[in-house]
Amino acid sequence: MISDQPQNAPHDRAPCPPDRGRTGPARPAVLAVRAGNLFDGRRALGPGTVLTEGRRITAVDTSGSMPPAHAEVVDLGAGAWLLPGLIDTHVHLCFDAQDDVAGRLPDTDDTTLLTAMRAAARTAVHAGVTTVRDLGDRNYLSLALARDIAAHPGTGPHIVASGPPLTVPGGHCHFLGGEARGADAVRAAVRERHARGCSVVKVMASGGVMTPGSAAHLSQYGPRELRAAVEEAHRLGLPAVAHVHGGQAVVDAVDAGFDGIEHVTFMTVDGVAADAGAIHKIVRSGVFVGTTVGQRPGARPLSTGAAARRSGIREVRRRLLSAGARMTAGSDAGIAPDKPHNVLPHGIEALVGIGMTPVEALRAATSEAAIACRAQDRKGMLAPGRDADLLAVGPGLLTDITALRDVRAVFREGIRVR
Repeated sequence: MISDQPQNAPHDRAPCPPDRGRTGPARPAVLAVRAGNLFDGRRALGPGTVLTEGRRITAVDTSGSMPPAHAEVVDLGAGAWLLPGLIDTHVHLCFDAQDDVAGRLPDTDDTTLLTAMRAAARTAVHAGVTTVRDLGDRNYLSLALARDIAAHPGTGPHIVASGPPLTVPGGHCHFLGGEARGADAVRAAVRERHARGCSVVKVMASGGVMTPGSAAHLSQYGPRELRAAVEEAHRLGLPAVAHVHGGQAVVDAVDAGFDGIEHVTFMTVDGVAADAGAIHKIVRSGVFVGTTVGQRPGARPLSTGAAARRSGIREVRRRLLSAGARMTAGSDAGIAPDKPHNVLPHGIEALVGIGMTPVEALRAATSEAAIACRAQDRKGMLAPGRDADLLAVGPGLLTDITALRDVRAVFREGIRVR
């Protein structure tokens, strides 16, 4: 579970450059947000009012009663929908959604990079994304940013951070600094992330598309190293998620006991080929599948190869959905121009495009995503005790999921940020 304050370690002190005025607006003591339609993270409730006090929701009222006289009232109108803030289960705040992010990153110093990460966080929260799971940064900068935002929650989303992802020397995203080979080194790397205060462990079980010299369809770690990562993470109370593209990496990660598997594209050397047995194994295990869906229309993709495989990957996701896989709506925001840090609403639309109902797709970005991030005690639902992270959008949400792009208001721990 996540705590009120990010965990700290005395040696984890990445720079936080000054940013005057970033505290944002004040939080009202008691807030009443009214809308003609509520979606509580699981189901539609009809018209109602969400009451908050301080950082938390205190009540969800659908009786039509008047809010307390001392409450600050925000009436969003009869057509608006009010729902929990969205949760993006897969972002990279250190990537700026431009061309060649991997090639430019080594020339960017930490202070400059952290400033860019803060801007990425603002972009996300203004789109209604109030929680992100950062699955790969450099030098644990996401932890520094998480501390800063926790002190000033109006400036960005809550961050669930993995730190640098574990990868083989020279492997996918090696430039982020998480290189480790062999079971002993993998266990040591997991212990370091726990000591630093990370909330999740990320392992590059296969290669990836964005790293020169890496092959997405090939495995990077074998079963012994993958099991070592999971065992050590679970011993320390952390979940573990694996980046997987190739079919063998998918099977090995599921067998190793990872809590989440990301991408799950079943890439081959020249296409996509999902094995029915592997899909059955995924479903039977109950592992969360991070779909990393959503592209900004008209923007340049990561590569021509990635674009060419999209139809095959969509079919894989349809098969996973049809088989009963547990899926979340992470976006992989930041990796390319078509993946800006406000792309998650497009990802939710993509889930509807593969066969989810709007309610199922919204759950994948709220209540189900909260469980995947081990944040269900605070996030993903309109319910007493949860954080007052709220998103208001325009009419027709459950008949036209593109209403998510019509943002009317965003509240982060009771502070209105849009």
